[in-house]
This record gives sequence, C-alpha cells and structure tokens, in this order.
Amino acid sequence: MRVIRISPTVLAALGRLVVAVSLLAALVVGVGLIGFFGAPPKARVAAPPESPEIEPAQVQPGAAAPPVEVPPVAPPPEQSSPGVDPIRQWANEVSLSVDVPARALVSYAAADLAMREHAPGCRISWSTIAGIGRVESNHGRYGHRQLGEDGKPSQPIIGIKLDGGPDVRRITDTDGGRLDGDTQHDRAVGPMQFIPSTWNKWATDGNGDGIGDPQNLDDAAIAAARYLCAGGRDMATGSGWWQGVMSYNNSVEYAQKVFGLAETYTAAGNRRE
Repeated sequence: MRVIRISPTVLAALGRLVVAVSLLAALVVGVGLIGFFGAPPKARVAAPPESPEIEPAQVQPGAAAPPVEVPPVAPPPEQSSPGVDPIRQWANEVSLSVDVPARALVSYAAADLAMREHAPGCRISWSTIAGIGRVESNHGRYGHRQLGEDGKPSQPIIGIKLDGGPDVRRITDTDGGRLDGDTQHDRAVGPMQFIPSTWNKWATDGNGDGIGDPQNLDDAAIAAARYLCAGGRDMATGSGWWQGVMSYNNSVEYAQKVFGLAETYTAAGNRRE
C-alpha cells in the first residue's frame, strides 16, 4: 500500500481543524471509492423529501464546467480570528449562506486541497464534491441524520437493495455484507454512496486514523475526488467535468443538478465577505 503524504504547508493549515481533517496525513492508493458506471439514479439514496429541491441547471453536457472557488489556506489578517482554523472559519462563513453543514464543507475543502497537491492537473473543486454530496445524502443528513464533528452521520447511511428491481441495477454481494450488512446484494454506503466493490478499489484514509471508512465524510470526499479525477481527467474543462460526474452516475439530469449546486456553492463562497 503506497502512502502519499501532504506537504507541511497544507498540513499546517489543516492541523488546527476542530475535527479529524487535521489528520489529513495520507491518501491511500489502491483501496477504493464508490461511484459506479451506468448506475440509474434510483440505485442511490436520494435526498430526503424535506430538503428543498434544486432545479437541474439548463446547460448542455460538455458545454462548460462550474466555476471554481478555492478554499483558503490562510485568510487575510483582517479576516482571521484568534484560535480558529482558517478552513473551519471559511466553512462557518459559507455555511451561513447555503444549507450545508460547516463540518461537511471542511471535508470537501480538505479533499480539494489534497487533490491540488497530489493531482493538480485534475483541478477538481470542493463545490463539485459538495454538489455530489448533496444529491447523494444531503451532506450526511439523509433521513433526519446529523453529521457529527467526527465526520460521520449519526446513523450509518445504507442505500436500497440493488436487486434488479424497477429502475435499479442488479449487483450481487461483493463484500460479504461487511460494509452494507447485505450478504445477497450490494447496497450503496455512506454520505457519498459508494458501492462496496467500488470502495474496495478507491477507499482513502482522509483523516489519518489508518482506516478507509465510507461512512466517514473525510474519507469518502477524498475518495470521490480521486474517482472523479481518474485517468488524468481535467475537471475544470467542460468535457472533463461532465465525463467525471456522469461516471459517478450516468444520468444527464443528475449531472445537471450537481452542476447547479456547484454553481450555487461557489457563489456562496465568493459572497462570504
């Protein structure tokens, strides 16, 4: 297992986080992430009905990529607060403008910064990862769950049985029920809704505890970013962005919704002043 360490500059910025992102010590290569090709939308957990729906952006696939806003490693002196990590402070401010828990924003920003160091050609943005996190599990809050300061939902998120029913792909068990508790069919797991077999390929330890846990958003957000960046994909181009997001869920409507969310989140980040 090869370990890729993050530079001291980024570690220093992340080191004061209130939660586990401070331990962003390694991206574990060769364990796995859970987006899967060709899966219909109903193969994943949908956002809870009480959450406001976002209309899909009216943009043609491949025409453009959402704008990018970079989470700060350190804010200007006049914007900093003593004793508050700059990324957590940024997350707290952005969270006031959009319905995203600050703790989730910390995970998305950490994934963005890690990929800027280890796969700079991908140019994936935290806002795209956040858009996927919103559609997949409402940022770990599906079914009235709460996202804890440890980066985990208050109860594990387990998707529907992938048994080949209406609009559902059939995937027989690949993990002996270890991740999803089902020994007959696979189910998508965690805030970013990974299929167990895909997690086994892309799993990542994002919080430095030595475990790649799909239920932990620190781990799952970086794993999702690595998956989206696979094959040298450039997520800042229209073609690269749409290919990446539709590899996560092969649905134009899904990708359009993620596009609109990413735009909204980026705008909120730019308005935080």
